[in-house]
Parts: sequence; structure tokens; C-alpha cells
Amino acid sequence: MTTEQIQQRRILIADDDDGVRAVLRDLLAGEGYHVSEARSGTEVLTNLAAGNGYHLLLMDVRMPGLDGLEVLERLRKNNSDIGVIMITAHATSSVAIRAMQAGAFDYLLKPFEVDEVLVLVQRFFEHQELASKVKTLESQASDPRERMIGQSPAMQRIYKTIGRVAASDAPVLVTGETGTGKELVANVIHANSSRRNGPMISVNCAALPDTLLESELFGHEKGAFTSAVAQRKGRFELANNGTIFLDEVGELSLTAQKKLLRVLQEGTFERVGGTATIKVDVRVITATNRDLEEEVRKGTFREDLYYRLNVINIHMPPLRERKEDIPLLIEYFLNKYRYTPASPPTRISEEAIAKMMAYDWPGNVRQLENEIRRAVVYAQGKVITSDLLSLEPGRAVVEFDIAQAVRDRVPLEALLRDVERSMLSEALRQCDGDRSAAAERLGLTAAALDKRLKTYGLA
Repeated sequence: MTTEQIQQRRILIADDDDGVRAVLRDLLAGEGYHVSEARSGTEVLTNLAAGNGYHLLLMDVRMPGLDGLEVLERLRKNNSDIGVIMITAHATSSVAIRAMQAGAFDYLLKPFEVDEVLVLVQRFFEHQELASKVKTLESQASDPRERMIGQSPAMQRIYKTIGRVAASDAPVLVTGETGTGKELVANVIHANSSRRNGPMISVNCAALPDTLLESELFGHEKGAFTSAVAQRKGRFELANNGTIFLDEVGELSLTAQKKLLRVLQEGTFERVGGTATIKVDVRVITATNRDLEEEVRKGTFREDLYYRLNVINIHMPPLRERKEDIPLLIEYFLNKYRYTPASPPTRISEEAIAKMMAYDWPGNVRQLENEIRRAVVYAQGKVITSDLLSLEPGRAVVEFDIAQAVRDRVPLEALLRDVERSMLSEALRQCDGDRSAAAERLGLTAAALDKRLKTYGLA
């Protein structure tokens, strides 16, 4: 924080011990904070009711009249958003648990060290600033699909590129590993283009077999094949005057590639089994986690199509290359996935954040999102600690007591998702990454395995 930011922070110290108040006052005022004092819980409520705009309350648990925990519970009941750090000489588990459940940011144990106080206060204001940034990012996006989280240099470059190309109709190829947010880029480009009021149609080319892909993209006429009992419009027709996003475009067959090239060149195509030429006005955005230049060299991807698609290239960096964005992403997903709709965002311990910062995230942002969602369930809205994270390198293991899980009311769906993710990861580990062998071991088809791996950010 800058000196100017510190001077704008207002802190209220509440303790019936004159000596403790004096020490904290001198310490924090010496750092530049604007400090006020209160001797009791009643004085705290009076001060706050006066509307002095306090940002943080350092409050002793034991005070005459209303004690600190009672004051904290009243503040939260009245929806006060002031940050609270409790001070106690008796940090029993019951006091700590009650304080955290009531919404305290943290607690300070007497006797405390000067550095400990300063670090805790600074950490609170950093946390508050991070939460503010998340709210700003959310308010800037009218649609949840438009939210891109990150302020790293890599993400700043992507924002600038999107700003330059969104208004044009030039094809965009988004590259990057699975789970980096390639579809999100397409949504943001569409939302900021002149086509924003038109349709945005997404197609996952990898999820459709070759026999169905051409029909999905271009439609079919009645009787074109056995199950074609009626005429059906394809995705390109549905996307007319809007944008079509072709995810995993590298999975297209050479036949489908030829038709796609024609759409890009002429804006026309025929439905499967039809002869009528259909003209559309569609912007095409594609994405792939493959090296298309290598696919061109191997002859599995048309060179002329590659150059048509790669007019504008946006590369989404893996999360391990922009780890400075992880705290912001954590804060965003904690706000998004609350234990119950009425619950405040779940808190996360410093040790858990450190563990997440040290991890390489092979599944990228999608894996981070799934990890936070899972941890919120297991923490039951309380603090996420490092032991609740399943970030063992290369291997996900679920260990839980079924009886305890039922007693703790852990949702069945959450447990099943966790077990499934762990079994997928373990099968791949045992088969040295051989997907066909892993699919056979799990009793799945290769396509079903691939779909599940993508769902859990393990592709």
C-alpha cells in the first residue's frame, strides 16, 4: 500500500485496557493509519453508529458490558461490512471458532509482537483491496460469461488485443492449454463487437464424432441419412449475423475443413444431403490446444484453412505462467461459490493460499475453479485450510470418512464428483498417461473418458 492509501484507512481500537490501547494506537498511528479508540462494546457501537467510516476494528474479546464476540455478532446481524480482528488472551478453540464463524477476519493473541500486528493489519487491507478489485471486475461485466480475471502483464496484453480486434470481423484463433479460458475470450470478443445483439453459438468439435460434426455445423435435409427425419439447420445458420465459436477446431475432419474454408472464403455452404446454397454472415472464432502448424506439416490440417483462421492469434498463457493472478482468481471463485446462497464468501488460510501458489495447475483456471468449489463444500463455509486441498503433484487422492461426511451433511454430488476426479487421475497415473488403457480400466469409451477429463481440468 502507498503512504496515501494508508492515511485513508480508518481503524478503531476497542479494549478496556488503557495500556493495550496506547500500544496499538502509537504503533498504527506511527505507520500512518487514522486511529480512534473505544473502551467498551457499547462505545464501539456508538462510534460506528456515528458513521465515522471505519474500515477495520481491532477489538478485545473480554470487555465490560457487551463483550467483543457479542458486538461482532451484532455487527454481522446488522450487515455491517467493517473488518474485525479480535484480540484475546485466551485463544481457546471455542473462542477462535466462534469468532471466525461470526465473520472475524482473524484474531490476535496477547501478548502480541509489534510485527505480528502490522502484518495482520496490512494483510486485511490487501484482502479488502483484492475483494474490491473482484467487485469492480464483476460490475464491468453484464454477463457472467464475459468475466476475465487477471491483472498480470500477460492478461493485460490479452485485454489490449481484444480491445483492438473486437470491433472487426477478422477471424480469431485462440490457442492455449485446456482450461485456460479460450471460450471466455470468444465470449468477450463477441460481447464487445458490433454483433453483440446477434447470436453467439459455440461448438465443441472434439465432443462430436465425424459422422455428426458436418451435420451439426451445416445442417441436413430430410432423408440425408437414416435418422434425418426432418430438415435441420446447422450451427452456422443459427449463428447468422452473429458469431460462431469452434472449440478444438483441430479435431475437424479434412472434409469438414474443406466446407469451413468455403464458408470463410465465400460465406456459403450446403446442408448435408442438400443442393441449395445457403449464404450466411458469421464471424468465426476458433480455438485449439494443438499445434496447428505441426498438424499442417503432418497433413492432418489444411494449410490454406490454417492461414484463414489465424488472421488474429490470441494465446492464453497457462496459469503456472501467471501465478500473480492466483489470489485474485481465488477471491473471485470464493465469491462465486458460496456454501449456501445466503452464506458470506468462505475464507481461506494463508497456508492454503501458499500451497495453491506453489502448485503448477496442469488443468489451469478450470482446475483452480473446481478445487475452490470442492474446498468450499468440505470447509462447510468455514475457513479453507491446506489439508482440504487435493493438490498432490500428478495425483489426486480423496480420503474421507463416509460416516463423518454424512454427519457433516456433505452433499452427495460433491463427494461423487471428487471420487470421479480422483479415479480418473489415478487411472491415468497407473497407465502412464495412456488414455485408451485408462478408459478400458475404468470401463469407459475413449470419448467418454476425454469428456470427463475436460470436465475436471485433467485433459
